[in-house]
Amino acid sequence: MTTISAAPVLRRRMMDLTLEEHTLTVPLVWSDPADTRTIDVFASVVTREGGETLPYLVFLQGGPGSEAPRAMHAPASPVWLDQALAHYRVVMIDQRGTGRSTPVGDGILERGADQVAEYLTHLRADAIVRDCEAMREHLGAPTWNVLGQSFGGFTTLAYLSTDAASLDRAYITGGLSTVTRTPDEVYALCYDKMRTSSEKYYRRFPEHRERMRRLVDLAAAGDIVLPDGEIVSPSRLRSAGSALGTNDGWQTLWQLLELDPSTNAFRYDLADAMPFGGRNPLYFVFHESSYASGHVTGWSAERVEPSDFAEDVTLFTGEHIRRDWTETVPAFRPWRDVALALAEHEWPTIYDPAAIASSGARGAASVYVNDVYVPLEYSLETAELMPDLRLWITNEHEHNGLRSGPVLERLIELAHDRRIR
Repeated sequence: MTTISAAPVLRRRMMDLTLEEHTLTVPLVWSDPADTRTIDVFASVVTREGGETLPYLVFLQGGPGSEAPRAMHAPASPVWLDQALAHYRVVMIDQRGTGRSTPVGDGILERGADQVAEYLTHLRADAIVRDCEAMREHLGAPTWNVLGQSFGGFTTLAYLSTDAASLDRAYITGGLSTVTRTPDEVYALCYDKMRTSSEKYYRRFPEHRERMRRLVDLAAAGDIVLPDGEIVSPSRLRSAGSALGTNDGWQTLWQLLELDPSTNAFRYDLADAMPFGGRNPLYFVFHESSYASGHVTGWSAERVEPSDFAEDVTLFTGEHIRRDWTETVPAFRPWRDVALALAEHEWPTIYDPAAIASSGARGAASVYVNDVYVPLEYSLETAELMPDLRLWITNEHEHNGLRSGPVLERLIELAHDRRIR
């Protein structure tokens, strides 16, 4: 029998918000009762004054490898939280391996690469679903609702594959992922999206194309060095284009390319603009696995790079990880052997398309036309499995729409057949 223990609940007041902190000790390996290893899973339940009897909404953060945001005082932050608290008590759960849920950091590397790689295989979406179920039962909720942003949407699809009966309504923002395609297919299509975004950017700022070419030459010569000592490779430099996947990311890129590359401002801003970093190592070593349901990733993004990206160094990339970063990025060097091992791991199947199709899933999803991370085409394929999931297909927002505007309120109105203002 699986044993779950709970720490005493802590309560905090923050103006009109009440925060209840819950910590459960749960199995590391849910599927093997003989494995006695445990981890802690932390969640903060946020309630607005007067909302003590509202239903629960569990928030699943994007990533993978990032903890849930911390609720701040009214007007509630993050911006979508105000919208959520009008309808729900919000459960901010730190996914296993992040935040206060037995976090994974450099210290774990003392165990050796093989043991660490094996440990990380138990931090996937299917295990996060089991943690959520334990938290739901702990809170005494027969059912609850889920809001999945990006990777959190992937986890929601895993939820619908195994425990759909626990969900009343599902809200997915930029996370209606494929449940049938391979990582190679996903990353190839994401290159197409980045090609389109790159050309759109250069049509607007044509002078930046030559500027980018000169920067790549500097990187190839080893002449761009970040404050942490990283000698920026051309592939790392090009990954700054990941910013184009957000509502105002073109401004980030424009400001960066306007700077003199010899200045502190450029070096620090470049470090901030590039995706993947040392704060959340899981995001780097674990990212490609999020698209693997019964696959070996084998450095998928690197293998499927189109020929024009190899020839035209001004084309930006997005969440396209490169193996050489394990040698060139100081924060990733200690993780090299772990990353290499995970790239050869055959990841078990997480999604069950038949179960999703029979789940009766209700709710709403925002699908972003220009999403460079979760392609529109594959989102629509997955949506076909869920006829009762209302879609909002829009080019008003990019992948970070949840953090940029009233996206959640729109989805709540759709899911409950309310008038759209």
